[in-house]
Amino acid sequence: MLLNKPRGYVTTRSDPQRRPTVIDLLRGVREYVYPVGRLDFESEGLLLLTNDGDLAAQLTHPRHGVARVYEVQVLGLPDRHDIERLSRGVTIDGRRTQPAEVELMPPNRKDSRHSTLRITVREGRNRQVRRMFETIGHPVDELRRVAIGPLKDSRLKSGYWRDLTPEEVRQLKRVAAGVNDAAARVSEPERPDPRDRPSGSVRPAAPARSLRSDPPARPRTAHRKPRRPADR
Repeated sequence: MLLNKPRGYVTTRSDPQRRPTVIDLLRGVREYVYPVGRLDFESEGLLLLTNDGDLAAQLTHPRHGVARVYEVQVLGLPDRHDIERLSRGVTIDGRRTQPAEVELMPPNRKDSRHSTLRITVREGRNRQVRRMFETIGHPVDELRRVAIGPLKDSRLKSGYWRDLTPEEVRQLKRVAAGVNDAAARVSEPERPDPRDRPSGSVRPAAPARSLRSDPPARPRTAHRKPRRPADR
């Protein structure tokens, strides 16, 4: 399933500090699922949850280099040299990051103190995107993940989740296996008219305003415990 995580939630099943977790957003989900990868407490955006341990391990393994795309708002205006440094890789904890794709977005005329960039990374080191921008002297104020491999959905509201389509699952497994499939490009899923959508296919976060009855839980795959991936 795909969740649009809001700020202020921990990406884990439980938290010893009793902070809200992403599992608290899954009202109506009866299956045991866990997050694949992490978004830190103050970050938002797309998060994949599954009970398929093999798929989770493949998606988080650095060998496969599954792309994650982020839109970040940073303090100040990075120049061409800053963007080139991020693109080539910067040193974090004595180790250089892999090359990244970085694009400076059009400026916001109402906010001259900040800049917005889109960055694509293919590794999952601890709070990596935030630390990369700290390294070039432009700390992140806001961070939002907008794509995970082939998964992208700009219409999924913050705090809401939905099941993946069969085609999205197929593409995701091919990308996780390292298959170079042109069909597995990042793309918006085809969405039916909401009036024709089956009950429970997109559900709001708790507290729910109006939840229809959920369909019976569908079996997925393995229940293997995944590796703990790093924060971003």
